[in-house]
Amino acid sequence: MVHPTGEASSPAGTPEANQSGSRLGRDIVISLGLRLLPIFDRLLMRFATTREHQIFPNELFPWTSLLTENWLAIRDEARALMQDRASIPPVRDLSSDHEKIAVDDKWRSFFFWGYGLRAEANCARCPQTARILEQIPGLLSALYSVTLAGAHIPRHTGPTKAILTAHMGLIVPLRREDCRMQIGDREVVWEERSVVIFDDMYPHEVWNNTGEDRVILMLHVKRPLRFPGSVLRDLLFAALRASPFVRDGLRNLERWEKSNGSGIIPSQEAPRTSTKES
Repeated sequence: MVHPTGEASSPAGTPEANQSGSRLGRDIVISLGLRLLPIFDRLLMRFATTREHQIFPNELFPWTSLLTENWLAIRDEARALMQDRASIPPVRDLSSDHEKIAVDDKWRSFFFWGYGLRAEANCARCPQTARILEQIPGLLSALYSVTLAGAHIPRHTGPTKAILTAHMGLIVPLRREDCRMQIGDREVVWEERSVVIFDDMYPHEVWNNTGEDRVILMLHVKRPLRFPGSVLRDLLFAALRASPFVRDGLRNLERWEKSNGSGIIPSQEAPRTSTKES
């Protein structure tokens, strides 16, 4: 078939047509979600239990001490992985939704959890880190985020106010001042063992203008909300887990692992922590 524009199209029912329809449906779902999320966020923030911050005081989140107390074990497992940097997938290979900011292979990620879904094979490779992460209340996603020497992540924002982001420095270049993040009007220079919690809905940008690699532990956690905001927030995360945004990323991770010979055990929902979290 040929469109009025002169471009050929695939006959209905062929794999090419089905794939094209799937992409169109995916784009429609994501586009609709992006339009609705700002409205949803304004509703959620009516139930916030903390003041609005670009960078939050760590005292609001007692679990940060769990990370700093176990920093050495987490760092050592990350260092072992970095012996083979090629075993850590580039972000752009995992998510087509990041193609505008993951412009090359210098930003890489090693996922333990993604929106509450656990990557069993990766957790098995770093068992001490996985054990520590299981104790963090409200954990959604956890990963080693790697920016190789010379990396730049352009200015961007996160998807929703329902999430807060945490970074803990694991391997930081000697010229720390040249490896930094700008978030809103604040500047972050990573330090080993130091935890920074921020709202990534503020525009942020990352530079590693050094000759060394930077590795951090990156977490997404639930923003603390009062009822009924906490219920609405959790419904949002359930929808995200079922969305193309997350499911496509999991499939891409499985494909990447298989193509690199390591394989991956199917992900499952993260266990519920016994620590109360609202």
